[in-house]
Amino acid sequence: MNMHIEAIEGVAGVDEVGRGPLAGPVVAAAVMLHPDDPMLGHYRDSKKLSAKRRLILYHHLRHHAAARAIGMASVEEIDRLNILQATLLAMRRAVAGLRITPQMVLIDGNQLPQLPIPARAIVGGDDSVQPIAAASIMAKEVRDRLMRRLDHYFPGYGLARHKGYPTRVHLDALAALGVTPIHRTSFAPVKRCNYSAPYQK
Repeated sequence: MNMHIEAIEGVAGVDEVGRGPLAGPVVAAAVMLHPDDPMLGHYRDSKKLSAKRRLILYHHLRHHAAARAIGMASVEEIDRLNILQATLLAMRRAVAGLRITPQMVLIDGNQLPQLPIPARAIVGGDDSVQPIAAASIMAKEVRDRLMRRLDHYFPGYGLARHKGYPTRVHLDALAALGVTPIHRTSFAPVKRCNYSAPYQK
């Protein structure tokens, strides 16, 4: 699939970040690009970009995307619905937040949320389709910034460093400090720690 052909008027790319962490929301972004965007061809899967390059592209998108929106699903929704359904909910919210209604939505992966407009799932789209790659960058920057803020409210867990993923530092902190309100209690590592220590702010 040509990276430039998919960056056409009326197309929105959607991607999410945060399915695997033990803490924090899942964040989805929807991005529509201008066909004459000078950065076309430079958007890539956010995980394959350096932090500096990702930040440059994020700020470019904030000012030059044709339309962009963020959708989130909370920890409570993740625990109530399961992570897949919460992810699809975040994607729906991101698409609904666009100031321009897209004619087509392209989504990274193999699962489609229910949308009132045509949509297509593309495996590996975050590194092959420019609007999806742009959404990947937006979603990661927004979630990483949120986790750095949450680190100030819930110190000791290393959230700013690992962004809520199940690192050894995070698991050890859970065992020692207990489960906070931003931890996903439906996830097995958190469930095992749920009563091991009462969280003290």
